[in-house]
Amino acid sequence: MEDWEEDEFDGPVKKFMYVNRKAPYGTVYALEGLEVVLITAAFDQDVSLVFIDDGVFQIKKDQETSGVNMKNFSPTYRALEGYEVEKVYAEKESLEARGLSEEDLVIPVEILSAAEISELMDTQDMIVSF
Repeated sequence: MEDWEEDEFDGPVKKFMYVNRKAPYGTVYALEGLEVVLITAAFDQDVSLVFIDDGVFQIKKDQETSGVNMKNFSPTYRALEGYEVEKVYAEKESLEARGLSEEDLVIPVEILSAAEISELMDTQDMIVSF
């Protein structure tokens, strides 16, 4: 527990990294992952969010969801700013493999290589994958 910082509410602050790997529709992982991120951030924890593999599609602009009979929830990621979640990353290799670039995304992210994300993961207290 010595590694924890004390925050302004006198509670321990842990570094949580949420890794989104799944496509946005067809499972509950993407939407529930976003909910967990917002809840964690509401408790003033140090939150990072990473989009890898098909998870990069979660933040793609102009998603057409009528064929899957679900509402496009990608604009909800804009709520991250209100929760002060500023550490948002997308894996360069995943974006490139899917023909996406930073301009295709609904929120600003920092593009990191797989190696850089791995290094970042080493600095976290908790990693949760969705």
